[in-house]
Amino acid sequence: MRIDTRIAERLKKIKPSSTLAITSKARKLRAEGKDVVSFAAGEPDADTPDFIKAAAIEAINSGFTKYTPSTGIPELKKLISEKFKRDNGLDYKPEQVVVSCGAKHSIFNVLMALVDPGDEVLIPSPYWVSYPEMVHLCGGLSRFVKTAPENGFRVTAEELNAYVSPKTKVLILNSPSNPAGSVYNRKELLAIAELCAANKIFVISDEIYEKLIYDGLKYISIAGLHPEMKDLAVTVNGVSKTYAMTGWRIGYLGAPADVAEAIGRIQDHTTSNPSSISQKAALAALKAPEKFTENMRAEYAGRRDYMLTRLNSMPGLKPVVPQGAFYVFCDISGTGMDSGVFSGKLLEDRFVAVIPGEGFGRVDYIRFSFATGMEQIKKGMDRIEEWVKTL
Repeated sequence: MRIDTRIAERLKKIKPSSTLAITSKARKLRAEGKDVVSFAAGEPDADTPDFIKAAAIEAINSGFTKYTPSTGIPELKKLISEKFKRDNGLDYKPEQVVVSCGAKHSIFNVLMALVDPGDEVLIPSPYWVSYPEMVHLCGGLSRFVKTAPENGFRVTAEELNAYVSPKTKVLILNSPSNPAGSVYNRKELLAIAELCAANKIFVISDEIYEKLIYDGLKYISIAGLHPEMKDLAVTVNGVSKTYAMTGWRIGYLGAPADVAEAIGRIQDHTTSNPSSISQKAALAALKAPEKFTENMRAEYAGRRDYMLTRLNSMPGLKPVVPQGAFYVFCDISGTGMDSGVFSGKLLEDRFVAVIPGEGFGRVDYIRFSFATGMEQIKKGMDRIEEWVKTL
């Protein structure tokens, strides 16, 4: 056996996650005793609420520790179906709901179910780092559609139309988006829905940051805006961001019946069911009153506004105002460095971790997470301000 054939060909295009790489380096420095301020990780700084932990403990104590149906326990699927109807106006029956090991897992399963080798997947840029890697693993081809900061990095139907070809199978739409915090309005989504309906393009709507939107905006799901979206849209969500449950690994989706059934078969032969204990915890989370998520959103809004004020006062930096999620995507081209050099030097010189934009498709930007305490944000902003003045 030749040494270069040991690893499967499909993995040769797959890059390590830039977000996980920086986070790992920051943790290593902390372990060495360095006082690192991290704006890297995409997870809430708050602990999982006690009422959710209590539900998991009860599941363990009651012996709910066995296999469950591969696509999730019936009571959780029913609750998710009700959530889709109540919050998003979407009619997904419980059998159209699949519970998976995180929203990332849900998205990968959808791509596996829909994408054949050679199929093209439209991905607005900047994009979450894992989207193109998932497409590659499925044998598909990523077609990146560049968006403009002047439009909040929201892709338009006209921009998408220029990339549509006979091979176009799927559009991945993320609102609010990672890394830019873009939130699409009804008019924009309707135009995109009409384009996809006319060309029979599936839409994977990644709505994991749905509850974290600012400035009085109203969240809208694309699946409910056009009659044909019922057969073309797959709505993905999860409990990780909204309920500070990143490690519990529960994501879910609503899909056309045939797509949901196909995803169920994939899950039957890969992961089987998500953790039984985590499913019981997710039940408790999804029953939480709206006030719980509103308090979290208000806290993030204050952090966002403070970070934007500080970044706007720094030479060479130009942040784009996020309408949702918990990130600020910031133009650093004024410093004369690309994002890899900038983030590397900042971590080495001032022990501040940020994510380089190259993994998101923009080498001239970096991503800050404000899902960390205000004290850490202030300390990090002070260090960056001092540092950029020396450049």
